[in-house]
Amino acid sequence: MNVDLCWICFVFITKFGNIFIPQNPKTASMVQELVKEKAVEALKKCFASRMEFGTAGLRAAMGPGISCMNDLTIIQTTQGFCCYLEQSFGNLKERGVVIGYDARAHPPSGGSSKRFASLAAAVFISRGVPVHLFSDITPTPFVPFTVSHLGLCAGIMVTASHNPKQDNGYKVYWENGAQIVSPHDKGISKAIEENLEPWPESWNTEEALKSPLLKDPYQDVHTQYFKAIQKHCHHREINKSSQVKIVHTSVHGVGHTFVQSAFKAFDLHPPYAVEEQKDPDPEFPTVKYPNPEEGEGVLTLSFALADKEGASVVLANDPDADRLAIAEKNDLCFLKVFSGNELGALLGWWIFHCWRQQNPDTAAVKNLYMLSSTVSSKILRAIALKEGFHFEETLTGFKWMGNRARDLLDQGKTVVFAFEEAIGYMCCSAVLDKDGVSAAAIAGEMVSYLATKNISLSQQLTTIYEEYGYHISKNSYFICHDQDVIRSLFDRLRNYGGQKDSYPTECGRFSISAVRDLTTGYDSNQTDKKAVLPTSRSSQMITFTFSNGGVATMRTSGTEPKIKYYTELCAAPGNSDVTHLKKELDDLVDAIVENFFEPVKNKLQPKPE
Repeated sequence: MNVDLCWICFVFITKFGNIFIPQNPKTASMVQELVKEKAVEALKKCFASRMEFGTAGLRAAMGPGISCMNDLTIIQTTQGFCCYLEQSFGNLKERGVVIGYDARAHPPSGGSSKRFASLAAAVFISRGVPVHLFSDITPTPFVPFTVSHLGLCAGIMVTASHNPKQDNGYKVYWENGAQIVSPHDKGISKAIEENLEPWPESWNTEEALKSPLLKDPYQDVHTQYFKAIQKHCHHREINKSSQVKIVHTSVHGVGHTFVQSAFKAFDLHPPYAVEEQKDPDPEFPTVKYPNPEEGEGVLTLSFALADKEGASVVLANDPDADRLAIAEKNDLCFLKVFSGNELGALLGWWIFHCWRQQNPDTAAVKNLYMLSSTVSSKILRAIALKEGFHFEETLTGFKWMGNRARDLLDQGKTVVFAFEEAIGYMCCSAVLDKDGVSAAAIAGEMVSYLATKNISLSQQLTTIYEEYGYHISKNSYFICHDQDVIRSLFDRLRNYGGQKDSYPTECGRFSISAVRDLTTGYDSNQTDKKAVLPTSRSSQMITFTFSNGGVATMRTSGTEPKIKYYTELCAAPGNSDVTHLKKELDDLVDAIVENFFEPVKNKLQPKPE
C-alpha cells in the first residue's frame, strides 16, 4: 500500500471510523472496496474536500466521504443548519421546520432521499425542534408552500431535481417561503464547520420517528395546496367540456399523482399518463437524462402515447416536479417542443389575459408585477411596456425571484408570474418557487381555452410575437470539468487583447455596444460603471449587448460542470421576417462560440445530442 493510500485510510479511520463505519455498513463497504483495489484517486475524490454549502444548498453524488451525499454529511449539514436557525429565531422550538423528499435512492451506498430526510428530522428533534416530515414523496414546491402555509422558520427538500441518478441534494428555504440567499449561505456553512462531530441522538431515526415533536403535514398540505391553486382556475366550464387530449409524463419522478390531482382541481379531464414513466423509479430506466429540458429524447414515450390516443399536447415534469416542459403536435406529427422562453411567453400572456378579465379597472394594472431571470427572454418586458404593468429582472435562479416576489407582496403589490428559461414557472404566489404542478394545470386550462377558438399553442405564440415583437432565443452549453480552463476563459474576456480590465468591442462581424459583468460588478451602461444587480465572485457571468439588438450571456452553472450561453434577438413589433432573424441569431451564436468559447483550444465538450 503506497503512502497516499495509507494517509487516506488513516484520515478516514481517525476522523470517521468510530462514527461513520458502524452506522452505514454499505457506505463503509464501498470504502473498503476502494482500499482493497488501491483506488487512490477515487478515495481522494471522496475525502479530499468537503462539499460547499451555497445558496443552492448542496448537490453531489451519493457515496462515501465528505465530498458526497451520505448519512454523515447530511447529519453534519443539518446540525449546522439547526444551530444557525437557533441563532436566527428565538421561537424556533415553537414554529419548527418542514422536511420533504423525492424518490431518489442509491442502493450501493445505502443512501436515499427518504433516509436523508429521516436523519435531518432526527437532528432537529434531538434539539427539541418540531418537525413536519412528509410521510411520503412530494413535489419540491410542497416544501415552500408548507413553510408559508404553517408559518415555519425554514424548510428542507431532499432532491437533486433533474440531475443524473447517482446525485442527491439538500435544498433550503427560509421563513419567507423562498430559497435562501446570501448571507444565510455563509452563515449556515460556518455553522456546519463548527458542528462536524455528530451529536449522539442525530443517528437515532427510530426514536425521532416516534417523537411527539414529529408531525406529518401530508394530508393538510395536499388539501390546502390544491385549494390555493384553484384560485387560478378561470374557465371551469370550458375545462369540464373540453375535448382536448393531453399526455403527461413524470419521467420516473414524483409528479404523476399530483398533476392528476391538479387537473381534477381545475375540472380538467385527467391527462393520459405514460405508463412506463408514471411510477417513481430512482434508476430512471427509460431515459439517459431525467431532464425534460433536453427535449425530444426524454419525450419519446410521450410522443408514442400521444399518437396512440390522438392527443395534441404533451406535458412533462422533471423528477421533483418543479419544472414543466410542453410539446404540441398536429394531425401528422409533433411540430414543436417549446423552449422555456417560449413557454414563458405563452404562460405570461395567458396569466395576464386571465387577470385582465378579472380586473377590468385600468388603474389596477399599475400594481401588477411579473419577473424573470436576467438570462431569460425579455418578452415579459415587451408585454409590460404595452400593457402597463411592471416587469423586473433578477439574477439567475428562482431564489432571487422568490425573494423579490416576497418583498413586492409584502409591499401590497400583486405578483402574478415569474419564470426562468430553464422551464421553471411560478404561476401562483402561494409557492415562491418554480412549480411544475400548478403550471401543468394552468397550461391545461390555456390549451382548453385556445381549443374553443381553434387556436394551437404554436399559433398563439406567433400572435404574441406579432403583437409584442419577436424574441428569438438560442441557448446551450459546453461541458468542462477543469476549473482552471473556465477561469482562464473568463479572465481572457476581462483582459481582452492582453489589456487589463478591457472587454471585447466586437465578436466576429458583430459590434458590441455594452458589457455587464456580474462577477466583478462592472456595467458599461451605468454612469458609474457599477452593476445594479447583485454580484458574486463565486460564479462567472458576463453579458454582452450587440448593436443589432442581440444579447448574449455566458455563465457557469452552480450545480453542474457546464459553461452555459443564453442568446436572444429582439425585434420591434411589425418586424416579422423570422427567417432573417433566426439566421442573424445563428450567425451571432457561431461567432460567440468561435471567438469567446474557443472550444477546440479549451477542449470543451459540446452539449450531447
